[in-house]
Amino acid sequence: MYSYDNRIVVTLDAGGTNFVFGAMQSNKFIVEPLTVPSNAHDLDTCLATMVEGFRQIISRLDEKPVAISFAFPGPADYPNGIIGGYLPNFPSFRDGVALGPFLEMTFGIPVFINNDGDLFAYGEALGGALPEVNARLEKAGSAKRYRNLLGYTFGTGFGVGMVVNGELNRGDNSCVETFCLRHKKLPEVIVEEGVAVRAVKRVYGELAGNPDHGFEPKDICEIADGKRPGDAEAAKKAFAELGEIAGDAMATAVTLTDGLIVIGGGITAARKYIMPALLGELRAKMRQLNGDTLDRVQMKVYDLDDESEFAAFARGDLRPLQVYGSDRFVAYDPQKRVGVMISKLGASRAISVGAYAFALSMLDKNETAQ
Repeated sequence: MYSYDNRIVVTLDAGGTNFVFGAMQSNKFIVEPLTVPSNAHDLDTCLATMVEGFRQIISRLDEKPVAISFAFPGPADYPNGIIGGYLPNFPSFRDGVALGPFLEMTFGIPVFINNDGDLFAYGEALGGALPEVNARLEKAGSAKRYRNLLGYTFGTGFGVGMVVNGELNRGDNSCVETFCLRHKKLPEVIVEEGVAVRAVKRVYGELAGNPDHGFEPKDICEIADGKRPGDAEAAKKAFAELGEIAGDAMATAVTLTDGLIVIGGGITAARKYIMPALLGELRAKMRQLNGDTLDRVQMKVYDLDDESEFAAFARGDLRPLQVYGSDRFVAYDPQKRVGVMISKLGASRAISVGAYAFALSMLDKNETAQ
């Protein structure tokens, strides 16, 4: 969607250290990105930096953009463009900043702000995992199609976004979150302590007996691969634990959403150590008090990055079913199933596609409503 749309949207990758400004047209960046320090500690300097960054990008364009659209850390009232609350990376915003209205007043165009997890999921739903899987199903001759998607980001935090029937679910309070669910092994602790950069570093340090190791997840992955000195078994187990804790949280969410799962973020480079444990949780059993067991996730879960599993996912359990009292048959596939995959777009690209698509979809809705 929007791959052939000529409208231009200005974007921002808002980090606590740097702002990266850009502009998109037809789902593609059309100017060289501009990277500047965010000055997040001082509100006046931060907002002045943001305005100047947007102005520089707009000055490079051949035509006026139709909107500004970007992700910004919460808590926030995203529909109204207000940022405020406990923001570790943006301390100057904690008392509340009407960022969207300020930028709309400054530039005279609509401004859309969302959570990065939401935009990641929306980008994957419109231009990534969801259309990719449906195209592969069509090519395989399957009639099955998917409309719902859960997008997860593994990084400094554990982010989530939910798209249902092509619509981003922003919630009634801009508060669709996963980081604050319970940690499987530490029920009084938030799950993000087990699914984030700091989790991999901490668990590796504990298992290797060296809490001050100084390694980043990329280094720990190289240790697991045998490409760097270190405790390879501890490295593998650190990623496996992340997969286990993430899979536990995902099992609850996918049971309620019933859609595909796509995962993004740099940590997914350690996929081969993460996914077995993650899939193990999604495929785990639970029991009833009478001793009977049942699948925790009521849909069969497939690894869509595995060709043989995708073939089985596409095939399902299709069979002819006779209509009672007649000689007529209908096609029947009783297998309920969902799939998990790693993002092919990458988190940053998917967020940008999501920001672009969200802005255009909102503009189109507003125009239709008028």
